[in-house]
Amino acid sequence: MKYKFTEEDCIKIEKARKLNRDKQTENRLKVLSMRCAGKKQEEIAKATGFVRSHVCDIIRKYFENGLSAISEKHYSSNHRNMSFEEETAFLAPYQEEAAQGHILCVKEIREAYEKKVGHKIGNGQIYRVLKRHGWRKVMPRSKHPNKASEEAVEASKKLKPVLWKS
Repeated sequence: MKYKFTEEDCIKIEKARKLNRDKQTENRLKVLSMRCAGKKQEEIAKATGFVRSHVCDIIRKYFENGLSAISEKHYSSNHRNMSFEEETAFLAPYQEEAAQGHILCVKEIREAYEKKVGHKIGNGQIYRVLKRHGWRKVMPRSKHPNKASEEAVEASKKLKPVLWKS
């Protein structure tokens, strides 16, 4: 056994479990608590639903970085290049142009956005920015895709209506 839990470690882990309100963190703390109780990694994996290698990783992270590596969330969902307010300010000139009835091209907006943030972005990202600010794609159709030819329209005008008797 590479890592040995002391009595102090076990007390800290149990305190953290009592104060914790997050389900995912609870599962990780449960791994440490079971290991303090002397359970084997296979038993812990079976009880918690984790894979054995993940149980090893949790224990290793605890000994390398302490309880904060297990009990705190290290992930956030906002990986945007600008805040919402900065995006609003960036889109303001385009908003005025659109209000005047001009046709806007997403390619131009994307190039300006890339220049502002200093790196390339994908098309999907600029569309998500526009959607976040209530923009939508409005594009007039030049013609209906299923429209009949002029000859067919004229020919149908010359047909006599057929009445059916039921």
